[in-house]
Amino acid sequence: MKSLGQEIQGFSKARLKQQSTRVTTVTGKVIVETRIGDDVHVSQAAGTSAACGFVQDLSLDLQVGVVAPFLLLSSQDVANDIETLRRFKVTHVLNVAYGVENVFPDLFTYRTVTMLDLPDTDLTTYFPQCFEFIDQARQQGGVVLLHCNAGVSRSASVAIGYLMTEQKMPFEEAFNRVKLARPTIRPNPGFLNQLRELRP
Repeated sequence: MKSLGQEIQGFSKARLKQQSTRVTTVTGKVIVETRIGDDVHVSQAAGTSAACGFVQDLSLDLQVGVVAPFLLLSSQDVANDIETLRRFKVTHVLNVAYGVENVFPDLFTYRTVTMLDLPDTDLTTYFPQCFEFIDQARQQGGVVLLHCNAGVSRSASVAIGYLMTEQKMPFEEAFNRVKLARPTIRPNPGFLNQLRELRP
């Protein structure tokens, strides 16, 4: 009986099966790498693929963070899910996303404040209209759903800014309150700097 070492030494590469690896780039180009023995052949497949060169996260994010009884924080998925909106008794929706439509105009009061999630975006210029909308809803006994695209940077920053400005919280306390409500928040560095400099 041969030992494993002897079997490995006596193994011929010619006995290996032909292997092909298919890669889709971010632009949709499909590249096929085929290994035959010691040779590697690279070719481009005909046509393109609708898939991206990275794994898309197609799962819904229906997590709702309760920042205050009248202020909820989420991704755009919640804004499109009528069951979740009703379960949380939402009456108003503050949309700070880019390219996200308000889908239930007959059911909720909307305010759209389009902002880009870029470090050099002047976040504070958007605060007055956002805070006014939140306060109006609160005074009417309503519940505001605040969302951007992912519920991570823009909407979280507006929520932190609101707590600092309207509730007079210092930055760390406001940040921790929002982080506790929605642990996935991660404002971009420029927004964090602006919030740290904000005077409650």
